[in-house]
Amino acid sequence: MPPVADVTGQDSPVAEEPPAASVCLHVLRKRADFLHTAKARRAGQPGLMLQARPRDDGDPAIRIGFTCSKKLGNAVTRNRAKRRLREAARDILPSAGHAGWDYVLVGRPQVTVAREFEDLKGDITRALRKIHQ
Repeated sequence: MPPVADVTGQDSPVAEEPPAASVCLHVLRKRADFLHTAKARRAGQPGLMLQARPRDDGDPAIRIGFTCSKKLGNAVTRNRAKRRLREAARDILPSAGHAGWDYVLVGRPQVTVAREFEDLKGDITRALRKIHQ
């Protein structure tokens, strides 16, 4: 018979900090947002292309979108590229991104999936520096 858990939750420890998974970015979902961002600033790096624009709507949230076209390969490859870009953005954008901006990370064929993860994160950092000069 398994041990019975305390129903009241009194003995469970309370975390002082929120869990790491709570650091989430707002995701772009509408095509119009992607199109507006595509017309704004761009910074190319070996592992990706970064498109960015200030929203000027008073909302301080950082919004992000991901684009991986069929040029990257089949669905498995495109999803792998998006997962890698999503994780790298989750590490970099909360500290290096600017509040009130939209960012779109565009994957590159054969590079986004094969590039070392630390190099991919460095590409995002350099692209952000270039955009915000």
